[in-house]
Amino acid sequence: MKKLLVSFLREEQGQDLVEYTLLLAFVCLASAALFIGAGQQMSGIWNGTNNLLAQANAAAKGGGGGGGGTLFGL
Repeated sequence: MKKLLVSFLREEQGQDLVEYTLLLAFVCLASAALFIGAGQQMSGIWNGTNNLLAQANAAAKGGGGGGGGTLFGL
């Protein structure tokens, strides 16, 4: 029994598996964090574009009536 325990503690094959598993978990967490951040930025871009299109639609329906000649308030 003692030999089995000593050989188990000295064996390194399982250690490699644990290290690679931890590395994979870290890469997955980092990727998830990047995707969440990128998703929030994309949401901001789409919301801004939607607002600009809504303003353009409102200006087109209202006729513009001398609004300074600029579209989107730029």
